[in-house]
Amino acid sequence: MPAVRALVAVAIFSGFLSAFWSGCAHTQRSTAPKEAPRVMSSKTVVFVHGMFVTPTCWKAWEAHFQARGFRTLAPAWPEHELPAATQRDQHPNARLAALTLDDLLTHYRKILATLDEKPILVGHSMGGLIVQLLLQEGLGTVGVAIDSAPPKGVLSLKYSFLKSNWPAINPFASAKKPIFLDEAAFRYAFVNTLPPDVQHQFWVDEVVPESRRVGKGPTTKTAQIDFAHLRPPLLMIAGEHDHIIPASLNQKNAGLYQPPSVTDFKLFAGRDHFIIAEPGWQEVADFVLDWIGKQPTP
Repeated sequence: MPAVRALVAVAIFSGFLSAFWSGCAHTQRSTAPKEAPRVMSSKTVVFVHGMFVTPTCWKAWEAHFQARGFRTLAPAWPEHELPAATQRDQHPNARLAALTLDDLLTHYRKILATLDEKPILVGHSMGGLIVQLLLQEGLGTVGVAIDSAPPKGVLSLKYSFLKSNWPAINPFASAKKPIFLDEAAFRYAFVNTLPPDVQHQFWVDEVVPESRRVGKGPTTKTAQIDFAHLRPPLLMIAGEHDHIIPASLNQKNAGLYQPPSVTDFKLFAGRDHFIIAEPGWQEVADFVLDWIGKQPTP
């Protein structure tokens, strides 16, 4: 019962914040210029992973894109370089606990600055929000945000969203200790459509502790998006049965962007949050490749 009361309280509080933040976002909608930025062709793809996992979640995608002539990079977040089991053994990691969304953006800006061409950006979950923010800065030729964490002011009151995100948004939990996502929580939030044995193996292979500060990043000024700002094309993808980032939240996020910037939305039926790694990932990857190929070049 205390957990239920806490979730209800979060829902009421989130409703107030949603109304307030949405109003703030609306005030940013300045008059847009008549033409969107031109897209420069690129053969470099940077994959951005999300919370609770390592870059190994992109291993199959990297091979898939490389087979089609792309150069790929999937950099680890700071404190996410070691194998998943090793990171779990190191819990609690004070350096991980200190990690913020600001730190991650700085990390990726430095990586992108070393490249010899502006890349295609593909991100999942919190990585999807990072892609949206980097694309807003003009640091990619196109962006793909899959099951993306929402920008500041874009919220959902769905029970699955509140339950799945409770470990990160719990106001009573200390930010000095990272979140340890147990197997039951991972099954519900990430892989709710899969058989139990597959869910278990994903937890063993992929899941790592995570910074609570990163989890709260979407509520901070760092995650602010100017939806009228001109930027390169963006594709947003959602899984129909995603618990932690409901498809309706992704669609709401996509719908806030204003023309003439290109913003496309694709819903994959029957899929959950770990759409990039679970069986059927090739369909999603091929859709992304096809969409990238259709974007205009100078």
